[in-house]
Formats: sequence, structure tokens, C-alpha cells
Amino acid sequence: MTSMLVLLILLIVVVGYAVGIYNGLVRVRAAVKLAWSNIDVLLVQRHDELPKLVATCSQYLKYEQQTLERVMQARAAVSGARSSGNLAALGAAESGLRTGLAGLFAVAESYPDLKANQAFQHLQQRITGLEQAISDRREIYNEAVNINNVRIDTFPESLLASRYDFPPAQMLHFGADQKSDVDFKGLFQT
Repeated sequence: MTSMLVLLILLIVVVGYAVGIYNGLVRVRAAVKLAWSNIDVLLVQRHDELPKLVATCSQYLKYEQQTLERVMQARAAVSGARSSGNLAALGAAESGLRTGLAGLFAVAESYPDLKANQAFQHLQQRITGLEQAISDRREIYNEAVNINNVRIDTFPESLLASRYDFPPAQMLHFGADQKSDVDFKGLFQT
């Protein structure tokens, strides 16, 4: 009877431990999804602001249509990558958008009327703020992904992770050109 009681207690402890591990894995997976959702909200907000910026600039930049078109093409690329969930494509598209926006803001420096336009100033500040927020959220997302991936790779969590389909999450990486400062001097050279 005593050995049966010990086995029952041991079984309860093991099952309780496994349930705790499973629930922990669910929590870290949910944290990754939440962190991505926070980035996605900011990407949508920025996506919605860019046409307003282009419309405001197009009134002044009649001879700079190529710059405006680059921003809108980059916006479309980011939207497509975001919709597909392809983080590698999103990183590349973000680089193109960042370069396009830097070019647009650099060209705007040559147009005093545009620089003085309140709508342009507001949109420039808004988009710059969104860029900073996206950068901050990307860091939080990558931290959540790292925690998730470490948990599903360590023993004994790896046993439950593989059994109950807890795949590793993908980090949001950016290339070296996306991390460096924008070369404004190069943007003005033809």
C-alpha cells in the first residue's frame, strides 16, 4: 500500500511538472505572438501614413516623382512581406522603405515651402516616431523569440515541445545596411 501511494504521488508530481512545462511553453509562444502583433500594429499605422506623406510632398516635388514612387513601391513590398509573414522578405523590404524615406526627407530639404508645411512636418514627425517604435518593438519581439527558442531547445522542455508541435520562431533580422546610418550625402549625388 505504501509503495502504491509513493508511486501515485510520484505520478502526480511528474504529471504536474509536465503540465507546468507545457503551460510555460504556451506562455512563451503567446509572448512571441503578442510581440509580433505589436510590431504589426505599428507597421499598419506607418503603412497608412505614407500615402498622406507622398500626397503632401507631391504638391511640391513635381520633379521628384521617382523618389515618391520608390517610397510607394517600398511600402507595397513591406505590406506584401507583412501579409505573407515572411520575416526575411520583411527585413529586405524595410531596408528599401527606410532608404526611400531617407531620400524623400533629404530631397524635401531642398524645398523650403515643403519643409515649412505643417502637414509635412506632422507626418515627418509621426513617421519618424513610428520608425523608432518599430525598432523598439523589434527588440522586444526578438527577445521573446529567443526565450521561446531556448525553452523549446532545452531539456526536458524539448521533449514536450517536439511532441506537441512547438516550433521555433523566426527572429526579425536586418542586414548591415539596414542597421547603419543613412548616407544623406550619397542620396544627393547623381
